[in-house]
Amino acid sequence: MGLRRLLAGTVGGLGLVAATNRFLTQQADQLRAPLGQSTEEYRWRGFDIAYTEAGSPDDQDLLLLHGLNAAGSSAEFAAVFDSLATEYHVIAPDLPGFGLSDRPPLLYSPSLYVTFITDFIRDMTDEPRVVGSSVTGAYATMAAETEAVSSLVLVCPTTTTMPGNRTWLRSVLRSPVFGEGLFNLMTSKSALRHFATDHGLYDPANADAEYIEYRWQTTHQPGARFAPASFFSGALDPDVELGTALSELDVPVRLVWGRNATTTPLTTGQSLSSHADAELAVFDEAMLLPHVEHPQGFTDVVADTEDADDYLVD
Repeated sequence: MGLRRLLAGTVGGLGLVAATNRFLTQQADQLRAPLGQSTEEYRWRGFDIAYTEAGSPDDQDLLLLHGLNAAGSSAEFAAVFDSLATEYHVIAPDLPGFGLSDRPPLLYSPSLYVTFITDFIRDMTDEPRVVGSSVTGAYATMAAETEAVSSLVLVCPTTTTMPGNRTWLRSVLRSPVFGEGLFNLMTSKSALRHFATDHGLYDPANADAEYIEYRWQTTHQPGARFAPASFFSGALDPDVELGTALSELDVPVRLVWGRNATTTPLTTGQSLSSHADAELAVFDEAMLLPHVEHPQGFTDVVADTEDADDYLVD
């Protein structure tokens, strides 16, 4: 009798999780364009990759590569996209597994993203200035070893997304019903707001309702959990010594850091800057996303205007 009750409770619990998953999926709308204008498609190795393009094609190409996390997308650059497009021909893709790009149930890996960035640079740009956020900064560095880029601007670059390599967690998150339910819990609006204000944004007011809503919507699209499953398990950490890799590139490198960053602290930026002989720009009252909190200053740093000197440190 006890076993029968246990089985009945388990089945009932899974049924409740499945019903909740269906309800949340129904609440999600079709994801809107991340940067306020229609997207284009780049066909890459079976993926349809969405990207947004703006600015004059006669200007230098600027490639914006968003960071990887549960709610990653090119919407990360919404605050700076239009201003950068007055100076550059800007191209911002949603990386494979994120945003409006295809999200098939693959085992996402660093090699997939390095290969994608390498191919995208070769096929869609002409010796671009490349902005990479967080771990995509490392991927962009690896791509620049073989592809022609004019320079790199890396925002709090890292080779460590989550501590350890927990393949069991990736398997759990990829599983039907329970895995989807766990991912929905990890990407609730309260959880997204916590992650944003804990280590992404210095000022909690910047994680307003609109900011959180888009990130909730993108995490509740079909296939949304598969790429983040690799992120949460630590399986997206590239096997590269970033300081050495940057020092071996024959292009200018500018590092951008939030003074208040905790998961990738400023001391890391200072060490990388010294090792790679790279410029370092530091924003006060900012954490991992200075381009969200200080869009004009970030635009100045990327475009290398006279005002960029206000943020560069010796």
